Amino acid sequence: MPEPVPADTDFLVIGECVADIVRTPGRPDRPHPGGSPANVAYGLARLGRRTALLTQLGDDPYGTLIRDHLAAAGVTVLTDGQDRPTPTAIVTLDPAGSASYEFAVGWTLAPAPAPRARHVHLGSLASVQEPGAAVARRLLRAARTAGATVSYDPNVRPALLADHPAAVTAVEHCVALSDLVKASDEDLAWLYPGIPVRDSAARWLALGPATVVVTRGSRGAFALTPAGETTVPAPPTTVVDTVGAGDSFMAALLATLDDPRPALDAVASALRTAATAAAITVSRAGANPPTTAELAAELAAGSA
Repeated sequence: MPEPVPADTDFLVIGECVADIVRTPGRPDRPHPGGSPANVAYGLARLGRRTALLTQLGDDPYGTLIRDHLAAAGVTVLTDGQDRPTPTAIVTLDPAGSASYEFAVGWTLAPAPAPRARHVHLGSLASVQEPGAAVARRLLRAARTAGATVSYDPNVRPALLADHPAAVTAVEHCVALSDLVKASDEDLAWLYPGIPVRDSAARWLALGPATVVVTRGSRGAFALTPAGETTVPAPPTTVVDTVGAGDSFMAALLATLDDPRPALDAVASALRTAATAAAITVSRAGANPPTTAELAAELAAGSA
């Protein structure tokens, strides 16, 4: 049974939940709660932020797994009332722990009540897969009109985006609605093939966001703002797998960067915090982001 809609929340995340069936050669399949927006919501709640997730979940074992997982962190789960199977993804890990995905995902979000939020985050397939993407974008526009700040992470899944020009148009629409945008270098390379990543990030900055962040895996991350650029290295870590690393980065970035038009030094500090959160996540199996205490301890150790 869905939880009642709260009157307000700090963060409202809009997007899909996915049951990740993790497949490693020589080992049994392992189901994990996943989906980029769900991972961001979970990461925010683990960092002590009041968070609601507007999503779709089936009344099935995978749906129960995901609900229980999110509730354990304190996420309020809100659905549109449609009874559809919980989306799934086969996540195959190579010997280095890097993940590839095969999806069985639908996104048909219907209009549903949502709490007032200080900040609204939209991510991944929810922004591009119709018919639900149109509803998600309307919610984003309404939240912005009501005074909320907005963030976006396209988290591109090429296997589910057959129409490349339509995907680029949808992504750029969401970028233009956002104060903060985060993407990986792989996302930008797929969206704008043959164009240098920094040029693509600058293109997004010109659409209106105050901050555009690009993650580059083991090469760290950089951010562009109207005041300039800042770069941080990836903290040293031992990689178990990369599942949920970008989502952990996004959650920590949102939890740290409160100002919608931050100064460059504030962006640099937030990038260091986000990179540390991602490093913790890749050091353990699955999308398992840090708690506030874990992140604080690792940041303290890194500055010692």
